Amino acid sequence: MSTRKLIVTALFCGLLIMAAGGIKLLQTVRDGNEVSLLAMGETVTLGDMTVRVDGVRLTSERTLVDVALFGVDGANALEGWRLLAGGKITEPVLLPVGSGTECTTTKLDVVSTCVVAFPVSQGTRTVAYVRAGEQRQWATNTQP
Repeated sequence: MSTRKLIVTALFCGLLIMAAGGIKLLQTVRDGNEVSLLAMGETVTLGDMTVRVDGVRLTSERTLVDVALFGVDGANALEGWRLLAGGKITEPVLLPVGSGTECTTTKLDVVSTCVVAFPVSQGTRTVAYVRAGEQRQWATNTQP
């Protein structure tokens, strides 16, 4: 095959790749996925667990999130919680002594109210809970 034919073939393949990329970009723009934020105190069920975020408190040591959950007997109450703040996603950390009731395990038909602790955070905070392949988020009004 001559050099000229190889160059033409390479240019043709490049144009096909660019056209496919443009089509995919248009599909992504038209995709209607929207993230909905729940208000503080709103209850939602994800899989078999029902959860609610009641509020967020800031201390010098931690960001404390008051939550309520039920629906599964003996599940780890800390599993699935995340905090998005300052462009970083953080996982729960140890609750300081005297900060509230620590989240341990959940009950099937008794609402467990407890506190989930996160590292100190700055900026707008969004609390997220992930379970059964679903995620829900609560918007907070706390800013430093």
